[in-house]
Amino acid sequence: MASFEELVAEGAAVPTDGWEFSWFEGRASEARPSWRYAESLAGRLARAGAALDVQTGGGEVLDFALGRAAPAAPDRVVATEGWPPNLAKATALLAARGVTVVGAGEDDPLPFPDASFDLVSSRHPVRPRWAEVVRVLRPGGTYFAQHVGPASVFELTEFFLGAQPEEARRVRDPEGERAAAEAAGLEVLELRAERLRMEFHDVAAVVHFLRKVVWIVPGFTVERYAARLRELDERIRAEGPFVAYSTRHLFDARRAERG
Repeated sequence: MASFEELVAEGAAVPTDGWEFSWFEGRASEARPSWRYAESLAGRLARAGAALDVQTGGGEVLDFALGRAAPAAPDRVVATEGWPPNLAKATALLAARGVTVVGAGEDDPLPFPDASFDLVSSRHPVRPRWAEVVRVLRPGGTYFAQHVGPASVFELTEFFLGAQPEEARRVRDPEGERAAAEAAGLEVLELRAERLRMEFHDVAAVVHFLRKVVWIVPGFTVERYAARLRELDERIRAEGPFVAYSTRHLFDARRAERG
């Protein structure tokens, strides 16, 4: 294994735009949910006429799903993204699919008229804006999404930040999100949750992951957490991979029919 300094420098140099994770191959792993979201999304797209993907990241998941759905892809597909590097990446990637990517932040209203889409999808939205989802869905339209669940990768969070309060562990609770979705006017058809094993095989993978998934350790920098990173490097060398668990839940919900 390379030295601590070499590994940290490597992890700090990898670009963080987009949601493509192939760099981690052989250095970190994460079990995937049993529902196979991207493939399931392809089936939904094949049955939709107009679709919106919210907070699309670099567009990688939508691009994969549209490729699987072809030639039965929707006539109209639009995506939103708020982070400029991802907005540029998604725009370039999805242009060949005929997808329009619109700049919109996670807290902005969706920039579309009422009842514009019969499918709204999202993979790992920062926070679902249920009223906006309902507004842009057509009556009978579907919200199909994979959300990050509560206390996801908290083993890594607490290694760097210490024990977290109980209320922090309950953020993104799927039953709380169900209640909010129903209050906004959605009928939740299915809600499934899973806890999935992750392994980090070297400190470079940890550095890159924390730079890319910024909510795990807010404000993370190599300089700020140099001492803890060195402790983690020593632990991995002595004991093997650092193990954490991600949480995910699948939403399948429908806007009620009108009239």
